[in-house]
Amino acid sequence: MSFRDEFLLSLPSITAATFEAAALRLFRYQARHCPPYQQWLQYLGRPPEGVQQLTDIPFLPIEFFKTHEVRTEPAHWEPQEVFLSSGTTLQQRSRHLVRDPQLYRRNAARIFEQAYGSPLSSWTFLALLPSYLEQGQSSLVTMVDYFAQESGQTQPAFFLHDHAALLQALAEAKQDPTRRVMLIGVSYALLDLVAEYGAAPELQGLTVLETGGMKGRRREMIREELHAELQQAFGPAGIHSEYGMTELLSQAYSLGDGRFHCPAPLRVLLRDPADPFSVSTTRPDGAINVIDLANIDSCAFIETKDLARQHPDGSFEVLGRMDNSDVRGCNQMAG
Repeated sequence: MSFRDEFLLSLPSITAATFEAAALRLFRYQARHCPPYQQWLQYLGRPPEGVQQLTDIPFLPIEFFKTHEVRTEPAHWEPQEVFLSSGTTLQQRSRHLVRDPQLYRRNAARIFEQAYGSPLSSWTFLALLPSYLEQGQSSLVTMVDYFAQESGQTQPAFFLHDHAALLQALAEAKQDPTRRVMLIGVSYALLDLVAEYGAAPELQGLTVLETGGMKGRRREMIREELHAELQQAFGPAGIHSEYGMTELLSQAYSLGDGRFHCPAPLRVLLRDPADPFSVSTTRPDGAINVIDLANIDSCAFIETKDLARQHPDGSFEVLGRMDNSDVRGCNQMAG
């Protein structure tokens, strides 16, 4: 059995106690077999044998996904799917080349069900993600579409700009007492819906999941301000959030308190924003380095441009973006 096959078999059973050993195994594999990562390590003068713990791992700057084909063992496969980051026409979009499309879908479903404690079949998923739909090749759209298919729901999942049709679908979905209803939306689209309909009855009693992003359509808002405005229409229950990005195959969820909790395959480490090699497991705030063990075919060790505050229980709040970094589609609301 190949390393890849063995590692993927073990992925669902990884725990907090076994995470570091698994991450170090994957690091040594990708240091040898992911050419852009291998070249980055050589440029830094950081041989793999010198890495003995998580904080020793050099992380690949996320910009590499714009300029390189970040693939592990590229001679053995061709991409079956390509995810592109959101962005303006003037921005170069990141490309995540996917070897196994079902790996992404199954991993995302497993993480969702663990976070919410209920199977996809107990949900109806409706989405306001206009910019992602318009630009195409979105991992978020792919995930929501898969969730909707697996749930067996009768309502369509996506409503580009048709708020009236969305409200009708919400009303129909809420009539099924066996299902919970989740409305997933990019921040500006949810605000547009609220501005048009206010506290309409169809908007009550939902689980609202915002995915961040104003896309230049509205002014940037801190998270508390955004959620307070949304709660005026959706009710007092906390607004949920997702932390994910094109370059990852795993997501973290906040269930209404603004604090994201990492699933087993995902871990966030914080670095000094002024020193990319000063990484700590105990640093209370800094820039995010993320380890995604599901990224076996790409690179699992990514240096992002997001800023965060980390809590003793391992949860984290996203505070915003580093200066001069691109506006991206994942959740980046300031805290």
